[in-house]
Amino acid sequence: MSEQLAALRLSSDRLRELADVLDDRALARSAYPTDWSVADVLSHIGSGAVIMARRLEDSLRGLETPDAFAPAVWDEWNAKKDPAKAADGLAADRAYVERLEALNEAERASLVFVMGPLRLGFDDAVSLRLNEHALHTWDVEVAFNPSAVIPDAIVAEVIDHLEMIAGFTARPTGATETVVVATTDPERRFRVSLTPDAVSFAAAPAASADGDADTTVPAEQWIRLVYGRLDPADGVLQKLVPVFPGP
Repeated sequence: MSEQLAALRLSSDRLRELADVLDDRALARSAYPTDWSVADVLSHIGSGAVIMARRLEDSLRGLETPDAFAPAVWDEWNAKKDPAKAADGLAADRAYVERLEALNEAERASLVFVMGPLRLGFDDAVSLRLNEHALHTWDVEVAFNPSAVIPDAIVAEVIDHLEMIAGFTARPTGATETVVVATTDPERRFRVSLTPDAVSFAAAPAASADGDADTTVPAEQWIRLVYGRLDPADGVLQKLVPVFPGP
């Protein structure tokens, strides 16, 4: 099993442990995106699993997934009642993980997920799902535990796959500045370059021509900042919060 897939299995199991015990009142509680309930987050995870599972099967057969498929799934899941959003979401999530685990090496090596302009191999597709899954699991957990953090084993896999989401969600603020962020647990280094019209986000080597980092933070906090989930933030990080509003 790939490290990314093992981390996705861990995140899926954690989510089930968190959500299996929730009653209707808990499911109606606001999750981290306050306009979503806990049930809505579980529905989003479930509908995403259904969509990705269809893309997986179509990719294995050399077929294109119809553009109308995803909106139809979203409409179906949005109409569910909270208990069904939770139960069905967890079931779909588990089924998708199990399907990924069941693929043989040849299938994994030849797999190409087509997602709009993106063409993703197996590991990249799993990483994309893992990042989203880990953050949404945190969205659920933090509704009941304000001190919730993403587990170290998952952070270790998510931290190296931030550039794609940053490329889609980063927003210029009008500033012109370069900020170098170092992380701990694990140690990484990132360069965020701002211009009035653009944002450049890239991993940087540990021994960097940038010199000392402008700030050093735990990798778990940096991940949440890039996903628009670090509140409050201090100092240098506060300047970057508006840059990364999250998906």
